[in-house]
Amino acid sequence: MAPFPSGLLVLTAPLGSVPGRAAAALAAAAGLVAGPLYVHLQPGLLLGGSAPLPAAPPPAPVLLRALAALYSAAAAHRGLDVRVLLGHGHRLAEPPRVLLADGGGGDEDPVSFGLRQLAAAAYGCPPPGCPPCCWATPTLPAYPDVVVGGTFDRLHGAHRLLLSACCLLARRRLLVGVADGELLRHKVLKELIEPYELRAAKLREFLADVQPAVLYDIVPLADPYGPAATDPELSCIVVSEETRKGGEAVNKKRLENGLAALELFEIQLIKDPEHSRNEEEKISSSSLRQRLLGTLLRPPREAPTLPPRPYVIGLTGGTGSGKTSIARLLGQLGAFLIDADKLGHAAYLPGGPAYERVLAAFGAEILSEDGTINRKVLGAKVFGNQRLKSLTDIVWPEIARLVRKEIGEADAQGKAVCVLDAAVLLEAGWQEMVHEVWTAVIPEEEAVKRIMDRDGLSEGAAHSRLRSQMSNSQRVEQSQVVLCTLWEPEITRKQVEKAWALLQQRLSHAPGSPSR
Repeated sequence: MAPFPSGLLVLTAPLGSVPGRAAAALAAAAGLVAGPLYVHLQPGLLLGGSAPLPAAPPPAPVLLRALAALYSAAAAHRGLDVRVLLGHGHRLAEPPRVLLADGGGGDEDPVSFGLRQLAAAAYGCPPPGCPPCCWATPTLPAYPDVVVGGTFDRLHGAHRLLLSACCLLARRRLLVGVADGELLRHKVLKELIEPYELRAAKLREFLADVQPAVLYDIVPLADPYGPAATDPELSCIVVSEETRKGGEAVNKKRLENGLAALELFEIQLIKDPEHSRNEEEKISSSSLRQRLLGTLLRPPREAPTLPPRPYVIGLTGGTGSGKTSIARLLGQLGAFLIDADKLGHAAYLPGGPAYERVLAAFGAEILSEDGTINRKVLGAKVFGNQRLKSLTDIVWPEIARLVRKEIGEADAQGKAVCVLDAAVLLEAGWQEMVHEVWTAVIPEEEAVKRIMDRDGLSEGAAHSRLRSQMSNSQRVEQSQVVLCTLWEPEITRKQVEKAWALLQQRLSHAPGSPSR
């Protein structure tokens, strides 16, 4: 049976027992629901007799523990979009298509119960009196205006717990600051962070689903403080264990601005049950971005003029990105390798296709004593000025012709996959010769260290070299697959093997493949 696009799970067990039941309840639902799974907590609700009446769960510590358990259990099911409803008047982003319930309230068929409850739980009947149990618990503090900040990339369980806590504390308004611009500079795999507009839209949808009674103000953050340091109406900031110092810094700035300090409300971190050796123990966006490495981020290029075999991968990346080591690993897995840099050397050799035209354009002073073109002298002559385009207009088309010849050789050898290793793949427009673009990325700080160690350049010269090239973000925007060599070689190898295995799956399902 195909999974339903959305679902509603009603849990009637006491809140205190939810942590012990969360994993089983979500495991059962995970196989049935592909989109949002709304969770409606109704502790003590009786399923027999007249139609049961729902009420919002109490804003209490026991509820936070239940939320933490549910969002933690959801982490074991990648792609499960859990949203625990906290209020009334819900107009859900995706109306539930399947209704589920736990077995804590009686023997009545849970589907029948769910159908009777759909109007109340999903579409907002007025709240009646409270159910008979689990309400007499200590309550959480209440604040008119609450603030929280973060990157909120690829909204995950820890984000959802943090935001749910905010919804329980705020009585009027929740201000959410979303890191952007310079604040993202040092994030792991920042090139894979979703655009601000998409992150803000996902936040707005989640918050409106779980608690529609609160006013939400979502703003971009250009500095670590944002409006939290200047808004006099705020009274509470919600933090996690690792962001508490950030909350304290906000309070210091508020005092400097003549404003009252905010109450700090701290929530627990959620451990990631699936984290690998190079990932954080807690659920984090950086771990989720790392898991995207080697996967298909966007569909392969539409290239009707390219033959289906050999399937050509264009591998690119900036200086120091580890592109060459990735190409070597792909060669070990069976790819036919084409090194554009070596072909470039061949194009410059006496008798090569670009030699005479380059010599005519740039003069005999670029020649070494043996009559070969001194590429360092030539590079110094054209670097940073308009003459660079004159050179590339001569050389790049000739290299492209040599590449096509190599692709033909791969076809003659019966190779299914070709990898074109080319630093200037995108700048030269050679993506027109490939089916997919794969990009190797590395943080600028690490690339600078590698360039300095490898080429003996100063830090300033290394930075200058990098900034003369296309940026990682520009490459990633045009890429189907992204890889990163920041970690140990074994981690890189696993990324490449994953990318290769997924490529083989795509090829096996392509029109004209042997399995079709």
